[in-house]
Amino acid sequence: MSTERIHDELDRARKSGPVKDIVIPPCPELLRRLQDATAHAEPDIEAVSQIASADVAMAAALIRQANSPTYALAQPVQVVGQALTVLGLAPSVRLLTGFLVRNGLKVQSPLLEHFWESSHRRAIACEHISLQLYNLSPSLAYSFGLFCHVGIPVLMQGVKGYAGTLTEALARRDRTFTQTENVNHRTDHAVVGAIVARTWRLPPAVSIAIRLHHDFAVLADTGFSEDVRRLVAMGLIAEHLVHQHEGLSELREWQRHGPACLAHLQIGQDELDHWIDELHPALEAATLTY
Repeated sequence: MSTERIHDELDRARKSGPVKDIVIPPCPELLRRLQDATAHAEPDIEAVSQIASADVAMAAALIRQANSPTYALAQPVQVVGQALTVLGLAPSVRLLTGFLVRNGLKVQSPLLEHFWESSHRRAIACEHISLQLYNLSPSLAYSFGLFCHVGIPVLMQGVKGYAGTLTEALARRDRTFTQTENVNHRTDHAVVGAIVARTWRLPPAVSIAIRLHHDFAVLADTGFSEDVRRLVAMGLIAEHLVHQHEGLSELREWQRHGPACLAHLQIGQDELDHWIDELHPALEAATLTY
């Protein structure tokens, strides 16, 4: 199976390949506890509240989001319990996850100044798309959107010279981003990100989709689950929506593979244009979270 091939590749890269010397940060303890508290059909709401209250900055982020214009409260929220009620459990868990991921992978670099903000927006866009499709878990989509490029800060933190590679990869037009990474370091952020996702116990479909999120041949490969293929297609569409929102130039990948991704998910241009407008408040509010 194609999925087994990817798992074997990741195992080899970690044990004896170029990734073996890269430090993969352990999953933050609070994130592990959050995963455990929400792993069952009936999440432990009290445990989620305790986790949210365990870090002052995280609690403040949760309360700040509840007090954002999106919710237009008559009286501002002042405590974590109220914020959880206003936001709802699932959105609260996603916000807490984003906060914990960002703070578990701290990298000081001007190149990554807006990395987490864009990651949060991508996750919001993926979740929105999944809600329109009715056949993919919103939490799965959100996790994929949030972790999609998580290999970049890990490589920035653990590989000498990667900052220069990142600048070069963004500028080159004669080869892809991952090709530049592999020329310089014999690995890329898709491989490293997939290993992080496995290490942090994310769903298998998420880690596989992260590994393949620049390989659009997977859309036609029935050796992979439909969830994986949907996530890969969704990832590029979400990236396009975020670039549109942030006023950035159109992605080369979108020009080449956007139509195939839209076709795979049976999404029309009119629907895509509508999403850009529909998502604007949520993507704008993402700047308030961190």
